[in-house]
Amino acid sequence: MAATSMPSDVEYSPVGEGLGMRDFWLYVWLRRAAVIAAHITGLGLTIIISLLSRPGTSLFSWHPMCMSFYCLCMTEGILLFSAEGSPFCFKSRKGKVRLHWFCQALVLIASATGLSFMVASKNVSERAHLTTWHSLLGICTMATTVLQAVCGICMIFPKLLCLSSSLPKLKLYHATCGLVVYLLATVTVVLAMFSDWFQATVRGVTWWVFLLLPFFPALVVMNQITNAYLPRKKLTS
Repeated sequence: MAATSMPSDVEYSPVGEGLGMRDFWLYVWLRRAAVIAAHITGLGLTIIISLLSRPGTSLFSWHPMCMSFYCLCMTEGILLFSAEGSPFCFKSRKGKVRLHWFCQALVLIASATGLSFMVASKNVSERAHLTTWHSLLGICTMATTVLQAVCGICMIFPKLLCLSSSLPKLKLYHATCGLVVYLLATVTVVLAMFSDWFQATVRGVTWWVFLLLPFFPALVVMNQITNAYLPRKKLTS
């Protein structure tokens, strides 16, 4: 077994491909099951939180529903690029990119709407803003989401912005920053479960289940992005 010389440009591709891991049926099926479970978990959390918040009963009630929809759209916008378990696996790469942008547009709309209802609710009740870790991290998450969207726009119009030569690196940065944004959103959701509203609504063992559930889609997303963009060294016989 001899190691070949490394190319000048680092190649990014799924980890384990050169070692035959993708031919191992158990590995493939486990990845596929994990992605499908991530879809179900994200959708289930969105539906349950929407029901618990009872939208329309107050200004605040729209906030958790919008933010759960934000997380669902962000999750689906990333997982649609997965080769295992994506409901849009029949789409071309160009089609997936368009669907990704549609999901991210919904992310921005949902986050702006949820924030507006939160601000309006606190103004009506005359409560102070940005007094919890959930609210502070939520603002940081929204800011990074907007910056990530701007980075995505640069990838759509690389020639117009004279970025054609650096497009491969820009794609890597976009994916890496997307992972950071997703992890920030996950921690923000987890912190929301320590709020007075959620702890008054969900108690006992069920609360612990809700606390752990957001981490599962996050692990699947993290695995997908790192496997797709982590540099590796090819070995040939």
